[in-house]
Amino acid sequence: MADDLQIRFAQIDDAAQIAGFNRALARETEDRELDLATVTRGVTRFLEGVGAGFYIVAERGDRIIGCLMITHEWSDWRDGNMWWIQSVYVVHDERRRGVFRALYEWIVARAETETDVCGLRLYVERDNERAQNTYVSLGMKQEPYWIYEMAIGS
Repeated sequence: MADDLQIRFAQIDDAAQIAGFNRALARETEDRELDLATVTRGVTRFLEGVGAGFYIVAERGDRIIGCLMITHEWSDWRDGNMWWIQSVYVVHDERRRGVFRALYEWIVARAETETDVCGLRLYVERDNERAQNTYVSLGMKQEPYWIYEMAIGS
């Protein structure tokens, strides 16, 4: 990790920036426009503790240049928490410069200190080969699962 790149837990003051990243992520990956008020409220509530997990951010100087969210899923099979990596975003001018690797390595180091973390998982678009190659290069492997969803509410 570059000397000037810092990783830290996100704080409530970071909610607007993270919401902006999430909106950009939805546009880039799904060509979808998310409602700013809804996303900002969702990020803020998560940072306030409504969900099981946390955000981390990457900073270069005083600029937040990336983030990711960890959510916890209890595994009764493993008697531990699976940490899901979600909402990964790195600003365009910082991509391919080790920002995601730094975020990921920070998460791995943190997970290894927790007694109830049994693994890390993420999902990726089937056509996003660049991301898939990045995950493999970090030691992750593809699992034989498909994700199904049924939306509830709006």
